[in-house]
Amino acid sequence: MANLINLEQVSKSFGIKPLLDSVSLGVQEGERIGVVGLNGGGKTTMLEVLAGVEEPDSGRVSRVGGLRMAVVTQRGVLPAGSTVGDVVLGPLGVADHEWAGDARIRGILAGIGIDNLGLDVSVDGLSGGERRRVALAAALVQELDLLVLDEPTNHLDVEGVQWLAEHLVSRRSALVVVTHDRWFLDTVATRTWEVVGGKVESYEGGYNDWIFARAERARQADAAEERRQNLARKELAWLRRGPQARTSKPKYRVEAAEALIADVPAPRDSIALASFAKRRLGRVVIELEDATLTTPDGRELVHDLTWRLAPGERVGLVGVNGSGKTTLLRTLAGELEPASGKRIQGQTVKIGWLRQELDDLPTDMRVLDAVKDVAERITLGDKEISAGQLAERLGFAPARQRTPVGDLSGGERRRLQLTRVLMAEPNVLLLDEPTNDLDIDTLQQLEDLLDGWAGTMVVISHDRYLIERICDTTWALFGDGKLTNLPGGIEEYLRRRAVLAQKPENVAQSVASTAGASAPRVARDGAADRAARKELSRLERAVAKLDEREAKLHAQLAEAATDPTKLMTLDAELKQVVAEKEAAEEQWMELASELD
Repeated sequence: MANLINLEQVSKSFGIKPLLDSVSLGVQEGERIGVVGLNGGGKTTMLEVLAGVEEPDSGRVSRVGGLRMAVVTQRGVLPAGSTVGDVVLGPLGVADHEWAGDARIRGILAGIGIDNLGLDVSVDGLSGGERRRVALAAALVQELDLLVLDEPTNHLDVEGVQWLAEHLVSRRSALVVVTHDRWFLDTVATRTWEVVGGKVESYEGGYNDWIFARAERARQADAAEERRQNLARKELAWLRRGPQARTSKPKYRVEAAEALIADVPAPRDSIALASFAKRRLGRVVIELEDATLTTPDGRELVHDLTWRLAPGERVGLVGVNGSGKTTLLRTLAGELEPASGKRIQGQTVKIGWLRQELDDLPTDMRVLDAVKDVAERITLGDKEISAGQLAERLGFAPARQRTPVGDLSGGERRRLQLTRVLMAEPNVLLLDEPTNDLDIDTLQQLEDLLDGWAGTMVVISHDRYLIERICDTTWALFGDGKLTNLPGGIEEYLRRRAVLAQKPENVAQSVASTAGASAPRVARDGAADRAARKELSRLERAVAKLDEREAKLHAQLAEAATDPTKLMTLDAELKQVVAEKEAAEEQWMELASELD
């Protein structure tokens, strides 16, 4: 394979801090590289030097002639006065009927959510997240040799993250992507670069492989950073003990991994934590009875909701954008009253609420003072730690703790916000997208803290690893006005969303019928009813088997990224499996509708 871009002895500094120090690396055809590292450690700088957005202070960057490359940064800069269609489809230089007849382009517009925005909408009035999605779609619709993406999963929901991962794996172009989403990294990356201390360390494979390599490197070198080593080993233990879907693509030696984690305890003792939570909280935590939640303009999001949070319950909340996740969290927090129904809060409840906004930080203080302003010391699990120790665990080195809050980056402010919430020692935690702007090391520290935290927790996040790691149950808002429990977790949510997306008209007809549509119902005798239910069970088993086959084919496609012949064969088989699954799901929906 030919190299597309080479960096030779490249150095880059801002002020006195060297972010890249004599770095040499290359990107090959068809390679998919995930970039990780601490916030402020040089990930974005390396990406911009690689893409030619920034020039290096020294060293050489060479690119193959005629390289077709697109770069999507976090800046979200779009041409003023343009429409969404101008930005996304303009570079293609084709007529409307040409792109509209291209299933690949239509699929990208739908997958990234551009069809919901509208192509005639001006980009000037879009939010930051919408601008990022437009810029991402403009890159994805092009035929390229190399895609360079900086945190593309920000502002995408769980479903959008999965679609993007599958799309990137199916492309033949090379990819370099900065991401803190561990499921996304593990699904997409064939190689991982860690930017640390001005250098770039390279590892084969994705997140699983990188975690193993770090833990193994620390063990062999008898690293002094014992805490860092234990965290890596604990994370690896969780990955190996988790669902098989997370370990379907391991490249490390299973025997070595098992030996490394043999003495690592389970992440948490759920029974002990629940018992302690009951002593702290009592029987009543937060309850909603017959509650209806609406938007400020009166649009109904959730109706007649009765939901009781139990002491020690750890809930992951997912759902489509605009379905009411943040509104539900604000209602639980007591900031928003339900339009009807009532909210009940236990007398001993103390809520810690992490908002998406960063408007609750004292910008006139230094970091340590802002933490001490909440409390000097707290107890986490069976240990008492100081404000400075907690700040250090969440990424603020002692020297950085003297920095004015107003001088912090977005990621650092998010970490400070988290530190202040935890310092208040709440017994109910409400977290709205806690992983936004956090690097993977800080995420591991946060998860380690939350593993031993005794209390009730509700978490909104598009980070699948976070939900699976720290939550015991998953609930979803599908936009149908109900809160639905998902025993199968994120995988069940994605399956249900896929079924709903197959035939939107069926969903509309179902809604119309439940609202009182006057279509007569055909009478069925007992024998026909039993036969229909038997067929329903058969179809459910068939869909489950096809789901498994589809997942295996996606994994095989990822492994065969550099083999065009095998890719074509696997892709054809995948299309057949998807078609069979769609047909079975359609039959299931028709039968279920008749039986209802």
